[in-house]
Amino acid sequence: MPSLDKNLPGRNALEKVRSLEDDGDTLNDKRRATLAEIDNAKFSWFHVRVCLVAGAGFLTDAYDIFAISIASVMLGYVYGHGQKLTANQDLGIKVATPVGTVFGQLIFGWLADVYGRKRIYGYELMLMIVASFGQAVAGQAHGVNIIGVLVVWRFVMGVGIGGDYPLSSVIPAEFSSTRIRGRMMTAVGANQGWGQLTAALTAFVITAGYKDALLGDDPRVLAHVDYMWRLLIGLGCVPGAIALYFRLTIPETPRFTMDVERNVRQAARDVQRIIVAGSHSYEGKEIVERVRAPKASRRDFARFFSKRENLVPLVGMCYSWFAIDVAFYGLGLNTSIILQAIGFGSPSANVTGTTAVYETLKNISVGNMILAVAGLIPGAWTTFLFIDSWGRKPIQLMGFIMLTILYIIMGFAYRDLTATSAGRKMFVFLYCLTNFFSNFGPNATVSVFPGESFPTRYRSTAFGIAAASGKVGAVVSQVGFGKLVNIGGENAFVPHLLEIFAFFMLTGALATSVLKEGKRLTLEELSNEEQDGFIAGVSALC
Repeated sequence: MPSLDKNLPGRNALEKVRSLEDDGDTLNDKRRATLAEIDNAKFSWFHVRVCLVAGAGFLTDAYDIFAISIASVMLGYVYGHGQKLTANQDLGIKVATPVGTVFGQLIFGWLADVYGRKRIYGYELMLMIVASFGQAVAGQAHGVNIIGVLVVWRFVMGVGIGGDYPLSSVIPAEFSSTRIRGRMMTAVGANQGWGQLTAALTAFVITAGYKDALLGDDPRVLAHVDYMWRLLIGLGCVPGAIALYFRLTIPETPRFTMDVERNVRQAARDVQRIIVAGSHSYEGKEIVERVRAPKASRRDFARFFSKRENLVPLVGMCYSWFAIDVAFYGLGLNTSIILQAIGFGSPSANVTGTTAVYETLKNISVGNMILAVAGLIPGAWTTFLFIDSWGRKPIQLMGFIMLTILYIIMGFAYRDLTATSAGRKMFVFLYCLTNFFSNFGPNATVSVFPGESFPTRYRSTAFGIAAASGKVGAVVSQVGFGKLVNIGGENAFVPHLLEIFAFFMLTGALATSVLKEGKRLTLEELSNEEQDGFIAGVSALC
């Protein structure tokens, strides 16, 4: 009787293929069930923890970025020619951070997709802490100019700030349930307003604390102002240092574990422990079982983004962010100049010497607090209330349209508004409205769109590209502001800059039209990638 052993290798191979296919079906079911656990999870203390840990970074970012608007005036009193920084010095210390931010967003965005959100999270805060401390202790000597040293440190700080953007947005998005995702991401971003308020409040407290010492200074030296700006910048370390431990201990997102590390069973276990059971401990990778699923590569990246349905939204996100940052940072980094240009809170002509210095610093701090409290903070939390009911796209479109109208009014009516005391108060009110509709509008939503779009393996990279486009807008705006503002006389070009901002707001509204609404959709539905049969089986290399 002939033996059937010669047929066994073929039969074994066929059975192995069928077994892998069965494993693929089982793992796809497990992946769907795990994603459903995340997408339908009830709001818990773990979600609060994620928001607080990520939000602390955004608060630190905003503090570090916008404190320089006040600190630059202090630096001018101490190191400037005629107690004022030159246009190039002022531009250098303000533009260095956005330039560094561009690099940080691109580099850390890519690293988070390659090595994981958890493994990278925290390093960006370390950079920010070190750079803030470096600025606070920077000195001047015959061989080095302190403004040059500050420019270098602010660039390094910008790299850290840039790294925070993709990580602190993508992590909440990937942990959040579908119905609250917009609110979680907005709550994190809303800390930017609190950061700006904290910077202004800190400047006010420092100015008040040094009042007697400042008034006793030699008006030609102003030694105590040197203490003041160092304290203002150096205190930016504090929120970052507090948040650092919690960032280093935050768990990896199950979506990264599942779709990039291709370890579905471990991701399912993580969801059960972290989201369902509420355990905040991170126990590392206990189960190693790699699956066959789409894998990141240059060729795959080019293939995905060469499709019109993926490329056009990315371009729309990039330009929307570019447009809003042109205006938001163009004004935000120059708030002190704007307030001084319109004469808001400036000391009267008969106030001179150190008294004038004290009054100027106090009034600039108060003006920045007013702009934050009356515009930025309520705007962000209004977005929080409506983003998951109205949707991201309507809020962003409305914000761009309202900003277009406001900048047109402020630009074309600038001379009349700043001619009288009542007019100046109206100008400040309109300025507060621009801050309100920036945050109840595109400044809040531009970070939501890329944070919830694209496949997990490219989400952080794409976010970094969109965010970096925004900071290119901030750089362009800052350079343009610095070079154009004094054409025709000191601050004479401000009304025309406002008119230019109106144009960018209008184009931002047009770019918003190509974006896809993410309300009540899962990240997988927004990824534009087929989910049926996502996993083809267990990898032979596991």
